[in-house]
Amino acid sequence: MVTKKTFGTLPSGEEVLLYHLENKSGAYAEVSQYGAILVRLCVPDWDGRLTDVVLGYDDLAGYETNGCFFGATIGRSGNRIAGSRFSLEGREVLLTPNEGPNNLHSGPNGFEKKLWTAGSIEENKNAVTFSRISPDGENGFPGEFNVSVTYEMTEENALRIVYGGVSDKTTVANMTNHSYFNLAGEGSGSAMDQYLTIHADAYTPVGEGSIPLGENAPVEGTPMDFRKAHRIGDEIEADFEQLKLTGGYDHNYVTDGYNKASVREIANAWSDKTGIMMTVCSDCPCVQFYAANFVEQEHGKNGHVYNKREAFCLETQVEPNAVNVENFHSPILEAGERYYSETIYSFSVKK
Repeated sequence: MVTKKTFGTLPSGEEVLLYHLENKSGAYAEVSQYGAILVRLCVPDWDGRLTDVVLGYDDLAGYETNGCFFGATIGRSGNRIAGSRFSLEGREVLLTPNEGPNNLHSGPNGFEKKLWTAGSIEENKNAVTFSRISPDGENGFPGEFNVSVTYEMTEENALRIVYGGVSDKTTVANMTNHSYFNLAGEGSGSAMDQYLTIHADAYTPVGEGSIPLGENAPVEGTPMDFRKAHRIGDEIEADFEQLKLTGGYDHNYVTDGYNKASVREIANAWSDKTGIMMTVCSDCPCVQFYAANFVEQEHGKNGHVYNKREAFCLETQVEPNAVNVENFHSPILEAGERYYSETIYSFSVKK
């Protein structure tokens, strides 16, 4: 079932709608037309109680600021691009910097700050599609990019997110969702006692400004190893240079079994307080694992105040700064080529 209601009004006077996607069991997702942002994701715990597992805000005003990117659809390019520049087809492209000299999540006023058109609603799939035309040169990116994102809440308690688009010029396309998960429920405190598995033999070390050094490294024998489930907080304070550089986990993982045409499991997480287990499947080669190291005094939903490490992100993507590193997976989208990417967050109960 798909319903909608007014979420608020922008300073421009434009009305923003909130879409409620509910399956037959009562589990639901709510997505804002502003930013195509995931606002709520409520799934049953082991007692059958619906638990909202994503951080966010109660009203539109919170998302108009949203310095942490809660629930955001990120585009055109997730993560960092060094020096806010890259070369494409023999010319230099200059982006808008918004994190020192670098471009983060596509720059200021990215896709998460735009009012999307809410197009087709598929009642039989509990799905809604948002679309917009990103004009040529938006935040510096070349090409008019006709882009869409579809959210579907399946009967199996999975949130399926599908990105699509086409550009009239060769450009960069590396979209993701920036939801912050706490499987004990948003506002429940630290998420560091939740268990995480990432199916990845390698991660991407970074230097100054969290820009990758240009090569991937094995997780074997380091605190970056999540190939077997353990608590997120077990080694987050380890005497390890990469963790000190980023204040905790904020790294790209190169996931196993990548095949451009197939969706496979790349990670899973579990809370022993609620029994809620989340499985992440994607057709992307990589995932950014971020342990909310820099969230501080964020006034969120239900009167909750969010702080450091009270959630975690698993953002599917190619490597950060991949457009400038030849041996990383390419984010280049050729003119006229169809962009497609799919990520599924599935929820179940583990006792």
